[in-house]
Amino acid sequence: MDMTDRKDREATILLVEDERTLLETLQYNLQRQGYKVLTASDGLQAVDLARKERPDLIVLDLMLPRLDGLEVCRLLRREMVVPILMLTARVDEVDKVVGLEIGADDYMTKPFSMRELLARIKALLRRERLIREKLAAEDDGTDEVIPTPDAPWVLGNLIIDTARREVLLEGKPLTLKPKEYELLVFLARNKGMVLSRDLILERVWGWIYSGGSRTVDTHVRWLREKIEEDASNPTRIVTVRGVGYRFEG
Repeated sequence: MDMTDRKDREATILLVEDERTLLETLQYNLQRQGYKVLTASDGLQAVDLARKERPDLIVLDLMLPRLDGLEVCRLLRREMVVPILMLTARVDEVDKVVGLEIGADDYMTKPFSMRELLARIKALLRRERLIREKLAAEDDGTDEVIPTPDAPWVLGNLIIDTARREVLLEGKPLTLKPKEYELLVFLARNKGMVLSRDLILERVWGWIYSGGSRTVDTHVRWLREKIEEDASNPTRIVTVRGVGYRFEG
């Protein structure tokens, strides 16, 4: 096992599940992989633990007592940037879409294999680590560079504060839908790079999302209306014809 893999496996995971047998089974298997596991059996307990412990990843059941998984996800997304993997016994596509729209990074339907769950957890942790390493390494001495993962990102008159999950334009807060915010953060993290629609769809909506790449175009249009001086002639989110988009500072 290399050092980066060891770092991921030493991560703290908050496991939220009200079915006791499943909770204990998941906890046992995650601990065998070297993860530190925190557990909660209802939504309010999950929110309290997440705020106190700041886990590296959350595995969150949809159907929970006191506060359901969607509301837990919605609350935590306003306060912290953490990968969230949702679990549910439901097979309704609407639930899947709603979960992803409010900020879940991935979604699994019960029953599922432990091997697949562990693989998805590993992938989410690795993605988050690589993003943080990239942010920490990006420092060219200008005001537009993101100095650390927790510091606000200053991009001209646009400020993205991931710690507070807040976006300011000309010093005034913008009201963004959850996926508009996630899209903006992903584009800003990869400033100057050409990103295909399929890549954006996979990274922002998750590889299991089946809504199609038009979703990306729609959200880009909404974002432009909020952050561009002239949405019809964008200078921040630039279209790369036949490919996708590029974010300019």
